[in-house]
Amino acid sequence: MSALVSVKNVSKQYRQQGEALHDVSFDLHAGQVLGLLGHNGAGKSTLINALLGAHDYEGTIRINGFEPMMQRDKIMQNLSYISDVNVLPDWMTVSQLLSYTEGVHPGFNRSKADALLRQTDIKPRAKIRALSKGMKVQLHLAIVIATNTQILILDEPTLGLDLVYRDTFYRHLLEWFHDGERVLIITSHEVSEIEHLLTDVLILKHGRPVLQTSMDSISEDYFILDANDEHRAQIEAMHPLSS
Repeated sequence: MSALVSVKNVSKQYRQQGEALHDVSFDLHAGQVLGLLGHNGAGKSTLINALLGAHDYEGTIRINGFEPMMQRDKIMQNLSYISDVNVLPDWMTVSQLLSYTEGVHPGFNRSKADALLRQTDIKPRAKIRALSKGMKVQLHLAIVIATNTQILILDEPTLGLDLVYRDTFYRHLLEWFHDGERVLIITSHEVSEIEHLLTDVLILKHGRPVLQTSMDSISEDYFILDANDEHRAQIEAMHPLSS
């Protein structure tokens, strides 16, 4: 079975900031959920932008066999992205947004989106600007699920949401994921929140992959070491993955 997402030797150099990614490689097949982890500035957003075809890069990326920069229109037919900031048009109503999506996306199932939203407190006539952040995330996920996308990239999707919205979000996400041949890529600072979803993990540090493995091997090969500032130098000397 060919990989839905294939990344080979990808690097990215910015003129001012320098190297943002260095020699990142991985393949994702249907059924895999990749946790993309690392501190701010580690290169996560740069990698996501490369996958989305938002900027150039060195190396090779294929999404369903297509190259993001040159064939972005083709990859976006089966790839969706939910970020930590609202990208929905605030001036539209919920119903107007669904009608618009129905008109521009051939795979969009309006009935499915309506059914999902009936499980929430989101009203069709509500202005998007009037929705809470949690409602906007729910609306965005409903649209993604209704487009029957194969590949979903989530960038801190539940940042700032309360526990109820988070639970609802992940419940709908898992129902969607297991109802098809799909791939998920998730970034989050709340590792404990997503670890039960993951099959694989990629940790970036200064743009370089420092850990790339399956979740099954994590508990066998790695551990968390907690220490106070007095022992920080000793910890750093052990070259931890994160500190």
